[in-house]
Amino acid sequence: MKYCEKCLQTDTRPGIKFDEYGICPPCRYHESLQLVDWDERRKEIDQIVEFGKNNNHSGYDCIIGVSGGKDSTRQAFFVKDVLKMNPLLVTLSYPPNQVTQKGVDNVANMISHGFDCISINPSPIVWKKLMRKGFFQFTNWAKSTELALFSSVPRLAIAYQIPLIWWGENAALQLGDLNVMGKNGSDGNNLRKMNTLGGGDITWLLDNEIRKTDVLQYVYPSEEEMENANLRITFLGYFWKDWSLVDNGNFAVLRGLDIRNESPAEIGDPLGITSLDEDWVGMNQMIKYLKFGFGRITDYVNEDIRNGKISRDEAIKLVKKYDGNCSPKYIRSFCDYIEITIDQFWEHVDKSVNKDLFYKDSYGKWIPKFNVGIGL
Repeated sequence: MKYCEKCLQTDTRPGIKFDEYGICPPCRYHESLQLVDWDERRKEIDQIVEFGKNNNHSGYDCIIGVSGGKDSTRQAFFVKDVLKMNPLLVTLSYPPNQVTQKGVDNVANMISHGFDCISINPSPIVWKKLMRKGFFQFTNWAKSTELALFSSVPRLAIAYQIPLIWWGENAALQLGDLNVMGKNGSDGNNLRKMNTLGGGDITWLLDNEIRKTDVLQYVYPSEEEMENANLRITFLGYFWKDWSLVDNGNFAVLRGLDIRNESPAEIGDPLGITSLDEDWVGMNQMIKYLKFGFGRITDYVNEDIRNGKISRDEAIKLVKKYDGNCSPKYIRSFCDYIEITIDQFWEHVDKSVNKDLFYKDSYGKWIPKFNVGIGL
């Protein structure tokens, strides 16, 4: 395990590759922003806006997938107020057992600002079965829900004949998942290749109880379907100088976003501005930490290091203190939902821990073998 020489990005992140100097792709991308001709980039986005308006078959110029959180709130306002487009917002709604009141209120807040919004609600019975299956097969309950989240937007775009989709960050440039890199920094048509989606493979979802007709919302459109629909997915973050967790959070809070007030020790989030619509992503971040040696705090501090807001040494202290944290109450509520015991939960999670990175102490706690910022 190695760390980027500039930030705290690890080479254990799926899809990443450091350069010969030990620098991660997001750090190199951030350096390149100093040389960007933003006037030229504005011309590029104007051409994309024209594409959306010229293909307005439904009355909407574009689609934006939203959760009501910081990123989607800022995207929606930018598209409406700056780009002067008429967007249709699309949200994938969680079952009542999973969605938080904050999540419901934040989507309602966006609608109250005058946006049209369609809510997609997959069968909660199938949803629960797939979540349980994803947990036991991949130790990742979100394996299926991420498929639904990413697939529902282009699938609805095809159905409504709205070929332009605005997406948020380019995970290749801003996180280092190089699998999703398209023809250029704004091209999002390779989203299906991101590690989370596994290339759009859904065969693992199917069994004697679950047929393909039960999981239509989880099926990412094929490349042929997208080409026939002239579908174009574009990363908005590529066109902003100040795309970041903090800047997006500040923007959205000023426009009514309701954020969390729990301690970072409970949610692994020092600002309370992520995963507002449900409580179990923090638990998945804890599992990710045990698999790969990094979690949510690492992604936070990496942005802050690149933006000069904190030093690498200060970031190391935060990562050591908070990365991988999750309150037992969220683990308990998840176990209740998929109908397993907490002992069964940990018995399964323990099997997926990266033993090269962690060892278990005499109290049954997983302890990192690596030194944050140094590695192994």
